[in-house]
Amino acid sequence: SIPIAKQLASIKALGQGSDLEKAFATVALVYYNNADPEGKLSRAETKSLLQTQFWHFIQGQENKPKYQEIISDLDEEPENKTDFEDFMMTLVMLTLMSDLLQEIKNVNNTK
Repeated sequence: SIPIAKQLASIKALGQGSDLEKAFATVALVYYNNADPEGKLSRAETKSLLQTQFWHFIQGQENKPKYQEIISDLDEEPENKTDFEDFMMTLVMLTLMSDLLQEIKNVNNTK
């Protein structure tokens, strides 16, 4: 497996890309590096990817009803697969409810 940073560097359009463009490209690369040939993840793979690659955002969220709803959604109907669009929506929901988001906001307020 080629490191994400090396994969990012190989995308010519991102040579002068913004931080935001590189961030989204990183998400896409992480997703597609784990996806099946159809570009999808099983529900279990989605859950595992979130727990390993998005840990700092979901840490401490386990008791929140919305988090439990999202995770139980992944546990149900395991034959269903997650496409990139659904994966991104899940990331956005988890980010918005994350305690880490408040910490990030506070960093910007201390400048």
